[in-house]
Amino acid sequence: QLQASGGGLVQAGGSLSLSCAVSGRTINNLNMAWFRQAPGKEREFVGMIRWSGSNYGVVDSVKGRLTISRSVAKNTLYLEMNSLNIEDTAVYYCAADSRRSVAVTLQRSYDHWGQGTLVTVSS
Repeated sequence: QLQASGGGLVQAGGSLSLSCAVSGRTINNLNMAWFRQAPGKEREFVGMIRWSGSNYGVVDSVKGRLTISRSVAKNTLYLEMNSLNIEDTAVYYCAADSRRSVAVTLQRSYDHWGQGTLVTVSS
């Protein structure tokens, strides 16, 4: 089970930190990812960390502003978001892949999903 939290309303240029608490499995056995879905758009891949801890990273559009990390001790995935802009407004989902698929950017690779947490960036 994945429980995402930390979303909210923030002004452009501000920061937010999202968390995804994992239960039932240990995070170092899972590929973990963040996806997001903006209003009226398809869900898109944001970034991921492999089960081994090696960091695939984030997509180019958010590089330098969004950072993915994890705590094995807390069994939690994080998404640190800085310099937010209006285009970052979306529901953010954490996802887990217990099969450790090679296709890490594809939604179908992930067999467990959190409920989503809404991030709204205002101008």
